[in-house]
Amino acid sequence: MKKFFNNTIVQLLIAVVLGIVSGFYVEGSVLSAIVSLKHVSGQVIFFLVPLIILGFIAPSIAHLRSNASKMLLFAFGIAYLSSIGASFFGAAVGYQVIPHLNIASDANVLKALPENMLKIDIPPVMNVMTALVLAALIGLATAWVKSDEFSRLLDIFQKMVLELVKKILLPVLPVFIFANFCILSYQGAVTKQLPVFVSILLVVIVCHYIWLALLYGIAALYSRKNSLKVLKFYGPAYLTALGTMSSAATLGVALHCAHKSPVLRKEISDVTIPLFANIHLCGSILTETVFVMTVSQLLYGTMPDVFSLVLFILLLGLFAIGAPGVPGGTVLASLGLIISVLHFDEAGTALLLTIFALQDSFGTACNVTGDGALTLITDTYEKKIAE
Repeated sequence: MKKFFNNTIVQLLIAVVLGIVSGFYVEGSVLSAIVSLKHVSGQVIFFLVPLIILGFIAPSIAHLRSNASKMLLFAFGIAYLSSIGASFFGAAVGYQVIPHLNIASDANVLKALPENMLKIDIPPVMNVMTALVLAALIGLATAWVKSDEFSRLLDIFQKMVLELVKKILLPVLPVFIFANFCILSYQGAVTKQLPVFVSILLVVIVCHYIWLALLYGIAALYSRKNSLKVLKFYGPAYLTALGTMSSAATLGVALHCAHKSPVLRKEISDVTIPLFANIHLCGSILTETVFVMTVSQLLYGTMPDVFSLVLFILLLGLFAIGAPGVPGGTVLASLGLIISVLHFDEAGTALLLTIFALQDSFGTACNVTGDGALTLITDTYEKKIAE
């Protein structure tokens, strides 16, 4: 039972339910205390954002120098194209579907909140854009000078940041989400829109399947092989990903599935399956793109403009490579983009974190299953350049 309640998804679900129910009853000094709780927990979380960016983006870029062969560079290229392609597909669907869901903006009809009684500010050591640029430059410089020592330091820093995520951010996150949902429920911003999120989730899952069909279709055309001889073995990996919500935790099963395929060479899949598990996030960023559009429409009254969304998608495909392996990890890695490019505030970020983390298993399952198609493409490419 203790293990059950230690599960992050269970904690988030409990926080959401308690927050929504509490929002119907809280008032006065209790509501003021919850507003203060939201502020303080939010300060802790957003203080960690630049550290998360540095800790996961810089080492990932630094490691690119070890993937200098044509095959691995090709693998990085198709993983990026698949990820942003899925995201653009999700955006196109979102622009068509979301306006028909009758999402009424709550911006002008929300109840007023009491004043925050505990104004404790914890400013981050740097703003998110500075962290993004610094992480990219440190990673590139480390790769260019081929410094094994500094690369190891970045790896150690990444482990330190991951511990901060596990021991500080994840325990604080349910508190932050409880406070936000309590406030949103009190104001009437969430409860009346619950059917919208269910509808969007169903749309996203359908988009996952369409994208997977496209990937395996392209793999069949490029390789001139039956890609179903890969896909039909991926059932166990898909189901495992649904349960673990982690590509890393599913890696052993995914490798076993790939080894069963008669059209994939083991020496290639042993390299590409672990690689794609870390860099190919088509399902996750497709989902995030649709969800940011939905949350923006709900809380701010309008979806992001096309230019901002295109910039967000192009950068998201890069920065999601460093996503920490926790529920909602893709959103955590992209918090800087969400805040600086899409201009989400604390309420929007909290809502996005929650709804993304609660369905993260579907995005992860799409990621893992798509890795089989990219492996078939990479296998064929390696044969061509070896001839």
